Amino acid sequence: MSSHTLAKPAPVPEPREPAELPDEPRIVPRPRAGQWTAAVAVLVLLALAATSVVRNDAFQWAVVGDYFTSASVLRGLGLTLWLTALVMVLGFALGTLLALGRLSANPILRSVSWGYVWFFRSMPILVQLLFWFNIGALYPQLFGVKTVNLLGPVTIAVIGLTLHEAAYAAEVVRGGILSVDRGQTEAAQSLGLGRWRRWRRIVLPQAMRSIVPPAGNMLIGTLKGTSIVSVIAVQDLLYSVQLVYHRTYQVIPLLMVATIWYVVVTSVLSVGQYYVERHYARGAERAR
Repeated sequence: MSSHTLAKPAPVPEPREPAELPDEPRIVPRPRAGQWTAAVAVLVLLALAATSVVRNDAFQWAVVGDYFTSASVLRGLGLTLWLTALVMVLGFALGTLLALGRLSANPILRSVSWGYVWFFRSMPILVQLLFWFNIGALYPQLFGVKTVNLLGPVTIAVIGLTLHEAAYAAEVVRGGILSVDRGQTEAAQSLGLGRWRRWRRIVLPQAMRSIVPPAGNMLIGTLKGTSIVSVIAVQDLLYSVQLVYHRTYQVIPLLMVATIWYVVVTSVLSVGQYYVERHYARGAERAR
């Protein structure tokens, strides 16, 4: 028998069952009976209002359906959309020049731009349209042509709305430019970028994040604000339905036609504004 004996392997300890941890306290949200009660009450009121509108025969929904896509209403809608687009383009073009003037180092440009914004923001748009409509009393002729023949209702509407919108657009653009940190411009200048490239590649993309939301609100406001041109006999959407109900005396259903069209177009513009905002918000901290 060998004197060297083999050592017995050490016994493998049996796995211990993990100690049972005490149950963690569950966090139960506090019941908010008041909020749920208010939500139910709001839903009930909305349901009652919707039922009242649908079942009220005074709305004459059959008449609304007949005139909703009529030729006269669609022509008025087309003029409203055209007027809105033209006024926004011209208004922001003039507003951008005014904003640059207010940011200029030249005191004369600053003063003139500030005076324009102050004056046209102070004058109600209705007063301005009526003033332009009666401009022939001050200037019977312009450029050798009678003012009545030179400035028709549509032209007056474009001029009045554009001058009005430019004053607000100037402040929107100026606020967007001022929202860009000055260090961004200085960094671009240190890299040797020219003035135009700094504006196009650095300042404008960042300024658009602040410009687009109020500009979208201005667009929707201009769409609805064009209804005021009906006072100078411009056949926009509202004036078109007014011509119909003055003949048929169906006031409520024709006003509903105009209301539904304004809601539809405003909803489409709101969706477009959302995607434009998301495009310019790329890379921003709060971009969704």
